[in-house]
Amino acid sequence: MAALPLQKRRSKIEPLIEAREVNKSYGSQGKRVDVLKGLNLSINRGEKLAIVGASGAGKSTLLHILGTLDRPVSGEVLYGGMNPFTLNDAALAGFRNKRIGFVFQFHHLLPEFSAVENVMMPAVIAGISPADATREAIEILKEVGLENRLTHKPGELSGGEQQRVAVARALVLKPDALLADEPTGNLDAVTGESVHNLLMEINANKGVTMIIVTHNEKLAGRMERVVALIDGKAVERK
Repeated sequence: MAALPLQKRRSKIEPLIEAREVNKSYGSQGKRVDVLKGLNLSINRGEKLAIVGASGAGKSTLLHILGTLDRPVSGEVLYGGMNPFTLNDAALAGFRNKRIGFVFQFHHLLPEFSAVENVMMPAVIAGISPADATREAIEILKEVGLENRLTHKPGELSGGEQQRVAVARALVLKPDALLADEPTGNLDAVTGESVHNLLMEINANKGVTMIIVTHNEKLAGRMERVVALIDGKAVERK
């Protein structure tokens, strides 16, 4: 029997996240600013996507909407075909905590808690027992190279180590997607490069879908796809 053509043998790739005709605007002193204008974007499971664009183009706004931290004025965002914005606030918060991990330019770690305690927070919020949450936190901290910093508080860690704790916290519940907004924008070049390498390893080893907003062209160049926000729309960059 003749072999099927390659495209026939491949299983159909289903998008993890779809933004369909998303519009977002803000009002200020009687003036409306349209940030996203009928934006469409599809992101496959396991994909690495960079979102780039000029300052004020709406990159962070788009990331917040994809992460369900903000709602579009119109249009829809689907996760596996389901629109999480149809959930009530409590259910949406639970969905976000379990399915999406976030890393921001500033780590937002709680200064009075250790690395383990910071990382276990999302698991505790999700109802996982403290013992199990601690075990998961220690495991992921070891994976990001901080096995010798488990009991250290943020003030006792370097900037790169703090960001690794933030990455571990984002991954502790094994989310479908990791969304990062300028994750190395507050780090020096060498430390930032080590965090870039960590993110690439996480995607390769865990298959986590990765969406990163960045001005760093070197980081963008390491992603599978780059989308530029231009006049409120997502434009695929060749």
